[in-house]
Amino acid sequence: MTGPAGSPGRPGRPWTATADGLIVTVRVTPKGGRDAIGGVSVRDDGQPVLLMKVRAAPSEGEANAAVIALLARALKVPPRDVTLVAGQTARIKRLAVRGEAAALAARLEEIAKSA
Repeated sequence: MTGPAGSPGRPGRPWTATADGLIVTVRVTPKGGRDAIGGVSVRDDGQPVLLMKVRAAPSEGEANAAVIALLARALKVPPRDVTLVAGQTARIKRLAVRGEAAALAARLEEIAKSA
């Protein structure tokens, strides 16, 4: 079974496997006091999101750069392997992460459990 934004067998996850990695849907809180991943939440519309806080302000792309750096660090991939694909000026963003999808998804599961 595949959820609307989940991986096979894990409905309700904010990431989806692709041919070259994952697409991750996040909800960002800029100027959040610290850089942190806060787990998974489900929005009112049913969309699951990975909650992220960054210290950077949402101006001149600073928060987007911080989100990319934080996700790359958490997934242990180079920042060049994380690309913002949607949500340039929105709190809800979609990021593509290049790498082995199963390993990336397993790491996100660990992060979600520990948050």
